[in-house]
Amino acid sequence: MDKYSDDEIRSCKKITLQIAAGYLGISPLAVGLGMRNDLLPIGFAIKHEDRYSESWGYHIIDERLIAYKHGKITNIQVQNIEKNLETIISKFEEMKKDLLFILSESAE
Repeated sequence: MDKYSDDEIRSCKKITLQIAAGYLGISPLAVGLGMRNDLLPIGFAIKHEDRYSESWGYHIIDERLIAYKHGKITNIQVQNIEKNLETIISKFEEMKKDLLFILSESAE
């Protein structure tokens, strides 16, 4: 397996399962399965289904991968961050609706 430095990971345009596996010292299959089962908090596994088959796409985030390797991020931390982001987005959506209502009232 290849070995990558933190700077090499940061400079990758796209981090593949093979690159992440080489960086973490595990197999690409383990990276994919870990991401699919929410056990490896280094990015997102996206399931693509069509009528006849299914496949997976992966988006690995460089800083999450680096933080995970150095023990600075856990799955619980990622879940909390994502939950907080969802709350923030929800609040902004509410504010947007309120603003549109106020603007529509002002236009009349």
